[in-house]
Amino acid sequence: MRVILDTNVLLSTLISPHGAPETIYRAWREGRFKLVTAAVQLDELRRASRYPKLKSILPAHRMGTLLNHLQHAVVLKRLLPLPAGIALNDPDDEFLLAMALDGQADYLVTGDRRAGMLRRGRIGPARILTPVVFCSEILA
Repeated sequence: MRVILDTNVLLSTLISPHGAPETIYRAWREGRFKLVTAAVQLDELRRASRYPKLKSILPAHRMGTLLNHLQHAVVLKRLLPLPAGIALNDPDDEFLLAMALDGQADYLVTGDRRAGMLRRGRIGPARILTPVVFCSEILA
């Protein structure tokens, strides 16, 4: 099983040690599924780690550990453009859809309701789920 975790889900694992994002992250570290990421997402995580509001709650060493762990995921170097007609309310999140298609993901896990991914329900063969639903339906 191949899974994409939205950047907000990955950051949530660092912010709260309890909850669905952390459960998902631990399941990946235990080898229960293959995590798919991309260079563009790793860059986004590095940028986010420098945001003042996150710097105050995220110790640098925890972000460094996360980035080091993600080097063991399936890392896509380049992403193909999305097919015509596929768009989100937040164009900055469209790379996640491209990751799901290029990475042949089974699931895309996101907590971001404003971008429109959850309303889509799927991209190609990948189901788009919240962390709570992924935990209850897939990891249970």
